[in-house]
Amino acid sequence: MDTQQKIMDTDQVRRAVTRIAHEILERNKGVEHICLVGIRTRGAVLAARLKRAIEEIEGKPVNCGILDINLYRDDLTLISHQPAVRATLIDFDITGKAVVLVDDVLFTGRTIRAALDALVDLGRPSCIQLAVLIDRGHRELPIRADFVGKNIPTTRTQEVRVRLLESDGLGDDVVIEEGRAV
Repeated sequence: MDTQQKIMDTDQVRRAVTRIAHEILERNKGVEHICLVGIRTRGAVLAARLKRAIEEIEGKPVNCGILDINLYRDDLTLISHQPAVRATLIDFDITGKAVVLVDDVLFTGRTIRAALDALVDLGRPSCIQLAVLIDRGHRELPIRADFVGKNIPTTRTQEVRVRLLESDGLGDDVVIEEGRAV
């Protein structure tokens, strides 16, 4: 039987996004040279929320795009014989920009590695920074987040689920579920 523990509610998710937005602005000294790129699906939702928060704080527009990494994954053949590939929606040049890559959960680092490969195929940013809502540890690659909503120590058998209103229709929360070994 699976057990579930709520580790963030709607207000905690909102506060984490607002804090990350402020940290991004502080590190980059404003919005002049930054853009946000969210990894499908929940990373894209979080990037859109960060965009709104940053624009509200600074009163200036910020470019925001969506990155699909399916063709860059190193486990592509393990997922499906015909993986679902959706469009990357980045209608601005990332060359010379500080790209803030956004995802929901940082785990092994393999998703981020795939996203880095996809990004450099699109241009040559001045730097790439990583913002995640949850860092749960267990890295397999030397990747770390620059901006973290919450660090959550987990076991490899636990699963962290981020649920967001825009993608899941249920409101916002983050839960840990006991599951099978990864």
